[in-house]
Amino acid sequence: MKPLADCQLYTFVDTAYLNGRAPELIAQQLCDGGSDLIQLRAKNSSPEDIRAMAEKILPVTRRANVGLVINDHLAIAQELGADICHLGQEDFFDAGFKHVSELRTQNSKLKIGLSTHAPEQAQRALAAGADYIAIGPIYATGTKPTAKPVTLDYVRWASTHATVPWFAIGGVNLQTLDAVLAAGATRICVVSAILNAPDIAKACAEFRRRLG
Repeated sequence: MKPLADCQLYTFVDTAYLNGRAPELIAQQLCDGGSDLIQLRAKNSSPEDIRAMAEKILPVTRRANVGLVINDHLAIAQELGADICHLGQEDFFDAGFKHVSELRTQNSKLKIGLSTHAPEQAQRALAAGADYIAIGPIYATGTKPTAKPVTLDYVRWASTHATVPWFAIGGVNLQTLDAVLAAGATRICVVSAILNAPDIAKACAEFRRRLG
């Protein structure tokens, strides 16, 4: 995969939006459209099912030089040699971890991304050595309906304070994108606006074009 600093478009194979479609075929379409990173997010799937999906997606992302991110499941990411594991605040800090180095096995190149929902959480994640942080949800989103939007103010804060690559997430679509970019974002996560599009590769390519 390319360096995180060069990654702009972060997309998802989210089982909540697959509607019977094969995860590896969605991953291929995301790669074809110009994704830099693809996260496998399967909140209601068993670890066995997640591992099976990841095993099918990994060859697709490797061929395309796209980073594969495993959400929540550190052991699966380590076992399969995925590029990144993404963890929420509760999966990392509430689980007793203080620094990402605690999660890395010897000779592991696994990168760790952390979700953040406020400046204090971002500062804590930066101090913990996160390789990247997610900033959001910027807007209300059906992907996380109970999460309170952090607004563009948090994007503006991140643009001047974050010292690692950071991605704006939550309600980012072609209608909201310009405002997110104007607030200082240069990297975005997009879930439903791409997965619900009639042509996934074409939708990806349009976000890619708008990112510049």
